[in-house]
Formats: sequence, structure tokens, C-alpha cells
Amino acid sequence: MTSHFLTGLELNKAQALKLLSLAQTIKQQPKEFNQALAGQSIVTLFEKPSLRTRVSFDIGINRLGGHAVYLDQQNGAMGGRESVKDFALNIATWADGIVARVNAHSSLQTLAEFSSVPVVNSLCDLYHPCQALADFLTLQEVYGDVSKIKLAYLGQGNNVTHSLMLLAATLGTNFIAVCPKGASPDAQILKQAELIAQDTGASISVSDDIEATAGSDALYADTWVSMGDTTPLEQVKAKYMPYQINQQLVEQSGASTILHCQPAHREYEITSEVMDGASSKIIQQAENRMHAQNALLVSLLNPNYA
Repeated sequence: MTSHFLTGLELNKAQALKLLSLAQTIKQQPKEFNQALAGQSIVTLFEKPSLRTRVSFDIGINRLGGHAVYLDQQNGAMGGRESVKDFALNIATWADGIVARVNAHSSLQTLAEFSSVPVVNSLCDLYHPCQALADFLTLQEVYGDVSKIKLAYLGQGNNVTHSLMLLAATLGTNFIAVCPKGASPDAQILKQAELIAQDTGASISVSDDIEATAGSDALYADTWVSMGDTTPLEQVKAKYMPYQINQQLVEQSGASTILHCQPAHREYEITSEVMDGASSKIIQQAENRMHAQNALLVSLLNPNYA
């Protein structure tokens, strides 16, 4: 791996599978890794609100024997009170790593450019690669070989869609994003995924037809309005409601697994019946954020331990 993890493109197939295998080992044998980051401190930098990302990194770093330092916006937005460059230069003198949940991908690029310690993207406007690692860890636990399955994402093409699509392409998973017209994933990132898929045998596609979910093993939902967008859900309900994951769609598609990165708006992008149903792996998926992230941190900060 490179020294930073900003997009998920840092991993080829062999590296991604190795990382997911390490995540499974850490999950199953946590005591063997309780000193993996002993004596190391990681700054977790947040420009956006968070439940799963903050808690999973904070507790996860602690379970590895490390020390997490949480920074919110009390010091002012990055680039405001002081430049992103100076954030990186200063933090790197004290910390062993930086985990950043930021508004703009460009902030991560600047942090990585001037930081002498690894920078991890815990969410930006274009990518959510730690989420995708947790998602595919979950799919591995359910199905084993993820190159044998079809994963369908429904709703707005966004950062989660991009990272799912890229990791699916890397691992050889058949992936389709089913989005309303005008809400498709970024065309450039789609092209990147398609190029990767040529080498791995994956199928990567985008459609606005809900019927394209037929034959899916797993259905995946996200909120219809991305974080930071103040548009009320009621305003986009008519546009996105045909893409809701409900029991009828589950039966029509044939899917046996339901995923959602959360926070979930019940009865909008997903019904409670499905979210709480037997096919839902949503809480398992949330737990796996910690294990996947821990594997990533160990690989970056103490690779000999891994």
C-alpha cells in the first residue's frame, strides 16, 4: 500500500483481499492485536457530524492499544483560521496518523501532500472508502467469494456509490447503480471503475430502471440527500420513492442481503420492515466499520505487526 488512503484506488485486488482477511482476523482474535498501535497517537479530524465514523475509529484505535485525539471545528474550519497545509505540518509533528472526515476531497489531498504521516479518508464529497471496506467485509462474511455476487445500489449517486463501485470493480463483483435520471454517479469515477473491471472480470453499470435489480444478491441503500445538503426529504420524495428498498422489491429482485451505510431515514429510502428484517445485515455492516478500519490502520502504521 501507499502511505495514504484517500480514494480506495490505492489497493489492487490482492491488497484489498489481504486487508479484508486481516480485518476478519482482527474481528475474530482481537486480543492478538491489542498492542498493535501501542504508543501511537492518531488525530481524528472532523468537519462533518458523525456517529459511526467517530465512535468506530475512537474505540477501534483504543482496542489496538493506540490513542485517538478528536478534533472538531472549535478551532475553526480548516483553511479558515489557518491553512490546511499548516494543519498537516503541525499535526504530523505530534501524531502518527491523521484520519479526516472533510467537506472537500481537495482538503485531503493537501493534508496528504504536506503530512509526513499517513492520512486516511474517513469521508469526503467524492469518496467513502472506509465504508466500502466494511461493506465488502460484510458481504464476504455472508457469501464468501464476492466475485460471485451481484450488488445493486439504489438512490442518489454519491460518495458511497463511488467507493462501492471502485471496490466492486477491484474485487471482481458485479455492480449496478440504479439511480433516477440526473442523479447518476460521477462519470469520471465510473470510467475508472470500468477500466479496473476489464482486468478483474467485474461488471459495472448504471441504470435508471428499477428492473435492473433483478438477480441481485444484495441491495444497498443510502440517504436520498447527502450530508450537508439542506434539501428536505419531502422535496425529493417523488423523485426517489420508486427506488425505495421495500419488501416488494426484495422479493422481485431475489436479494438475500440488505445493506445501508446509515444514518437511515426509515420509510423513505428503506422501510422498517426490510431494515429490521431477517435479510438485513445493516448492524453487522456498522460493526464492521471498526474492524475494517483497524485492519487499515495496522497496515499503514505497523505493517510488520499485520
